[in-house]
Amino acid sequence: TIETASSDRPRGGRVLEAGDPRGVPPRGAADAVRPAPARNFQQQSGGVLGLFTSIARLRAVHARLADDPKLKHLTLLAQHVDPLDTGTLVDIFRAEEDSCLFGTDAIRDGVDVPGHSLRMIVFDRVPWPRPTILHRARKQFFADFSYDDMMTRLKLKQAFGRLVRRADDRGMFVMLDKAMPSRLADAFPEGVAVERAGLKDTLEAAKEFFKKEN
Repeated sequence: TIETASSDRPRGGRVLEAGDPRGVPPRGAADAVRPAPARNFQQQSGGVLGLFTSIARLRAVHARLADDPKLKHLTLLAQHVDPLDTGTLVDIFRAEEDSCLFGTDAIRDGVDVPGHSLRMIVFDRVPWPRPTILHRARKQFFADFSYDDMMTRLKLKQAFGRLVRRADDRGMFVMLDKAMPSRLADAFPEGVAVERAGLKDTLEAAKEFFKKEN
């Protein structure tokens, strides 16, 4: 079952955290290809934006889905795979409602797809800041993990804002990382609860959500 603190979801937005460890491979695993995105694509007709924190995982998941005969009816687009610039990929995703788009930071920050073309966002992992030299320098000015939390909340808030932009938008936001701390739940609008569920329940919820949508 799905545990939720509130049933109020303003403007059709819904956030699910899939915390079933059976569907989450160990960090650093060479074949870290999560099964949940593939099932999500199979259960509805597109409109999915898959956001990855690793280019290697993006390419691995794309390769698996591209070879799946059940998904031949979908247009699968991927940054770092397709020989197209980010703007063109987003334009195609916006124009074709039965398409799915994979990307990393540039896609998350640059996507502008209001309406039916974007119906689900799937994060493979919590988008923590990368430990670069610049990151370490900025972090020195903040206590404990406050800088990392602030930047991660901003990314989650921005992504949710891309999903539900208009009064008639409906969308599902799925986090496939069971390690997302509860303190990040305030990245989402007031009244939008983070529902913690196993992969099976998450996929059933997605199927039901899009059945109503379609």
